[in-house]
Formats: sequence, structure tokens, C-alpha cells
Amino acid sequence: MIYLDNNATTRIAPEVFAAMQPYLTEVYGNPSSAHSLGRQMKSALERAREQVAELIGAAQTSEIVLTSCGSESDNWAIGGFLEQNPTRRHIITTRVEHEAVRNLCEHLAQRGCEVTWLDVDERGELKLDDLRQALRRDTGIVSVMMANNETGVLFPIAEIGKIIREYSDAVFHVDGVQAVGKIPINLKELEVDLFALSGHKLHAPQGVGVLYVRDGVKLPPFIIGGHQENGRRGGTSAVPNIVGLGAACELASNFDGHSTIETLRNKLETSIIRRIPNARVNGTTETGKRLPNTSNISFEYVEGENILVHLDQEGICVSTGSACHSTTKQSSPTLRAMNVPYTTAQGSIRFSLGRYNTEAEIDHTLEVLPEIIDKLVDMSPYDKQLKALYAVRSKA
Repeated sequence: MIYLDNNATTRIAPEVFAAMQPYLTEVYGNPSSAHSLGRQMKSALERAREQVAELIGAAQTSEIVLTSCGSESDNWAIGGFLEQNPTRRHIITTRVEHEAVRNLCEHLAQRGCEVTWLDVDERGELKLDDLRQALRRDTGIVSVMMANNETGVLFPIAEIGKIIREYSDAVFHVDGVQAVGKIPINLKELEVDLFALSGHKLHAPQGVGVLYVRDGVKLPPFIIGGHQENGRRGGTSAVPNIVGLGAACELASNFDGHSTIETLRNKLETSIIRRIPNARVNGTTETGKRLPNTSNISFEYVEGENILVHLDQEGICVSTGSACHSTTKQSSPTLRAMNVPYTTAQGSIRFSLGRYNTEAEIDHTLEVLPEIIDKLVDMSPYDKQLKALYAVRSKA
């Protein structure tokens, strides 16, 4: 199997599994218990907190609150702030956020909050002047992702944070789920108040995440119960998963293979564009402005779901960039916000590479993909347009 869907989830690294194993078998106490097994679990939990803080550059471990996933962290950050500050109900976010933020903001708008939606350009980049104009002194929270999950486009978080501080008193929340472990992050150097991450995006298990809460920022408990997480999130801690997250963060801190991943991504992307006439890249391709592992490519007039099925039959795992709804057949909000035409957006595939991908896997993907697209072109209802497109671009 060739796995090119690492933005959806990653395999648990062997080193992570080895770190978790004792806490699934031999060391099984409740970390809130006072006996020796409980103390061992508590110690492992706090060590993991340190490993997370080191990876993202938190000033102190008390700023690291352990959660179940990135979606919980995002929901707690935004919803918790509004609960704590009921008179500050102006939210600013972007049209290309992950569903955990976008759908929550749509829900909050229905409940009386005022939401300002920032547009992106055709490269998927924010217009920072729009942010300046949208900010007000009564703006409560600004939520902007660090890296887009579909296109890999990076937003200038350092500059955005400075603008927020200059033009408002708003709290700044960042969904960092896709960025952590892929690019350097140092929250001590950023004007970020709340920051979400998810373990399964960086080779930890599913079911564990973090909300970084800058010292001095107050949030009500997300889960009311015991005194876990200093009273900020009740419930017995999932220590094996948390240990896995800590080990994954340490692994990421010491990983030096991002340039290799980027080289493989570039080979895949450039070869597809060169070999397949109806292929185009969605989002900026400028180095330093997108994740090193992600490429979102549209195949005009071909359905992305059909491409996915055919690749899956060849043992190649990818995601569709279109995220079609079974009844509306709408393209993804991210691609719509970028003004990608419908017949292009519907044929979008996201390739997201990881540390375990090899050049041989990329070569095999490049061997089978053109044949798949040729087959689907012949089946396409847009056959005449495609034939003309192929004829023109093949001569170019």
C-alpha cells in the first residue's frame, strides 16, 4: 500500500508505539490516584506535557492543556472565550478554515454572534488589509489557521498577530493542527493566545490533542468534573495516548527529513503537471508559503471521487479535495473561496506525504495515475471539451 493521505491521519510511529506499550499493559493506574501506579502515570503525563511544550515553544508546561483532539481544542478555544466574555461576540475568521472552526462559527452566527469572514485570493492567501479593516475594539476573538488542510497554504501568523494587537484587544486563536511537526513553531515568539494541535497528524494515536492557553488567558472548563488539567478539563486522562503524543512530539523535534519530503512532493507535483494535460495546482506553489508535504491538484472535467477509487484499486491512498456532498455536489468551501471553477474543483485530489514515503512509491504513483486520468477522460461527460484541452496542451 502507498499511503499519500498524511494530512488526514498518520500511522503511529514505531517509537511512539514502544513508548505507549507499558502504559497499556503494565502501568495502568489512574493518574489521580495517590499510590505508586498512579504516581507513575502522573509522572508520564507530565513528561508528555513537557515534550509538547518543547515542540511548539510554549513558555511553560502549565500552558499545555491535554484534550481529545484538535476539534475539541478549537471548539473550546472559541466557545470558551465567548462563554467567558459574553459581551464580546464579534468573531473574525477565514472562509477556508477547517470544519471544526468554520462550522462552529456558522453555528455561533445563528446564535447571535457577528462573524466577519475573511476572503482569500486565487492562490489561497489572505488579504491582510481585509483583516485590518475588519478589526474593531469590540472584536472578541480572531481565529486563523496556520496551515490549510487541503492546499497546505501557510498563513503569516506572526504578522497577523501583530496586526491584531495593534488594531484591537481581541484574543488570537490559531488552528495549528496541520502545521505541528511539519514546520518550526515557537509560540514564545508569536502573538498567539490559543493554539490547537492533534496527535494523529504527527504519528501519535488518534484521540489525543492539545489546547495551548497562553498564561493569563482565562477559559471556563470544557468538561466539568474532577480537577484534572488544573480544573480546566475534567475526566480521567488517556495516559497511553498522551504518552504517545509526547513521544511523537520528541520524534518531531529531532526529525530532519522535511527537505526530503518536500523533494518527493515536488517531483510528484511537477511530473503530474508535465504529463497530464488537464492537471493544475490549487494554491500557491511558492516555497515557504505552504507545507512541505502537501499538493492539491485538480484534474479538469474529471470527478475526484472516481480518481480516488481507481487509485485505491491500485493500492494508493489519497483524499479528494472537493469533499462533494452526496446531494448538492458542491465543491469544497476552500476551493470555492479561491474561485476555482466547479469543473476544476470537482476533480481535486490532495496528495499529502509523510516521513515513511519513498521515491519508489512516488514513481509508481506517477506510473499509474496518467493511465487512470486517460481512462476517466474517455468516460467524462465533458468529452469534447477534454479532447480539445488535451490536444492544445499536449502540443504546448
